[in-house]
Amino acid sequence: MPDYTFLGDLVYQVRRDILRMVHKVNSGHPGGSLGCTEFLIALFNEVMQLKEGFDMNGKDEDLFFLSNGHISPVFYSVLARKGYFPIKELQTFRLIDSRLQGHPTTHEGLPGVRIASGSLGQGLSVAVGAAISKKLNHDDKTVFALIGDGELQEGQNWEAIMYAAGNNVDNLIATIDLNGKQIDGATEEVLPMGNIPKKMKAFGWEVISLENGNDLKSIIEALELAKTKTRKGQPIVIIMHTEMGNGVDYMMHTHAWHGKAPNDEQLEVALSQNPETLGDY
Repeated sequence: MPDYTFLGDLVYQVRRDILRMVHKVNSGHPGGSLGCTEFLIALFNEVMQLKEGFDMNGKDEDLFFLSNGHISPVFYSVLARKGYFPIKELQTFRLIDSRLQGHPTTHEGLPGVRIASGSLGQGLSVAVGAAISKKLNHDDKTVFALIGDGELQEGQNWEAIMYAAGNNVDNLIATIDLNGKQIDGATEEVLPMGNIPKKMKAFGWEVISLENGNDLKSIIEALELAKTKTRKGQPIVIIMHTEMGNGVDYMMHTHAWHGKAPNDEQLEVALSQNPETLGDY
């Protein structure tokens, strides 16, 4: 049974990490990070089967690939608070020679990072390859990937989507963060993508709808349901509806905070809405 008190406290603390990280360097992507906070916390703390430490080969454990790498603040915070590297290292976010660059890379050797994901649209292809590798190695663990909805405008995704279904890559669970916003505005205005669930079904994927992607219980239930559908001949996708900027009132219901940091006054307001629970770095 998940400890929702701890997970809830972790949500508040990770939000604080995100806000403080981007504020310090006056750059970064808080909006999507806040929108995916609950998802990454649930995934790493309740759903994935992980071994102690970090091994790039990831044998006999679940793997995660972050495709929309600009939401690195939430990824770094969740990894640090899971024990992959010291929490105090979060204060080096986006600094010269830091392992915590604006978009994650493997070059810095940061534990937990399995792909360089600055360029959008590539993560699903890598996740498909990793899932196939597990099959070839008779490894029964699962590969997870997170993709932004605006990122689906990149064509490489659809090659991977077609390949995964055509080759029965059924040990893969992809999640699409459907917040309807991207850097230049609403996804429907920038480039309408139509009915994503229907498209995924047409490409041969098993589709699960997650209406409240900012609710821990709903997320865990959707991920556990997805796991029951693996190894049945189809890749799985969770269509996860989230609110960009969730948890900070003035960052919600707008695309403005996709890639903008709060000033001093705005940070104070945001932190007042997210009390310190597990200790600031």
